Amino acid sequence: MVYFAGLVGLLLILTAEARIGNSSESSFCTESRECLLYDLVCKNGDYNYEVRHYDSVKWVSTDEECYFMDKAMYTAFGRLFKYITGSNEAGECVCVFVCVCACVHVFVRIDLFVCVWMQIFPVGVNIDMTTPVTVKIEEKKRMWQSSVFTLNFLLPSDYQMTPPQPSDDRVYFTEMPDMKVYVRSYGGWMMSLTSSINSMLLKRQLDKVQATYNKDYHYAVGYDSPMKILNRHNEVWYMVEGEPVCPTSS
Repeated sequence: MVYFAGLVGLLLILTAEARIGNSSESSFCTESRECLLYDLVCKNGDYNYEVRHYDSVKWVSTDEECYFMDKAMYTAFGRLFKYITGSNEAGECVCVFVCVCACVHVFVRIDLFVCVWMQIFPVGVNIDMTTPVTVKIEEKKRMWQSSVFTLNFLLPSDYQMTPPQPSDDRVYFTEMPDMKVYVRSYGGWMMSLTSSINSMLLKRQLDKVQATYNKDYHYAVGYDSPMKILNRHNEVWYMVEGEPVCPTSS
């Protein structure tokens, strides 16, 4: 029984890491070592969307309420970037300070006094950037209504099970469930306008084929750093509800 439990635990660990793989396995991931991988369920260019299956993975996340995604992303990105560049509590460092005092007497005798001061304080670790970066966006009911934007960085495979705790209490972990998503891809830059247009186009296609999906929120997904100019890749995700509707050629 103990052996069986241990085997199940090992399989869970391997499964958690298996879907975060080498970026060479994906044509979208060109600037990071690891990338979120998926299984393609179906795809048809006539309808401009595809259905993917993602395994459950862990992300580091933070929320920002704002009227526009661009402003929210700027603030939230800085918060998460600090986390992966050391603003976390991964271990402890012991520092020792030594001071030496010398007393010279009349007969040239020197007495040395050594004092030692030890201090223990937490030191964070640097965590590799992965792709993609996702933004969970609430569906607005009114144009003038603000939204809560949740920015998510994918944790590398080495930190999926035991990520270092954030130093900032506004940063937390999200366990994204095993899921199927409807995906629309587009190029250029992921901004409020382009994200809104492509989410609207994806919804229009899904409604056309009578697909059921979560209409409370969607994800804006980016794969490229701001330094990349050409061949950029972005996506819009809506979570599948029930059985996915796979487009067929007309």
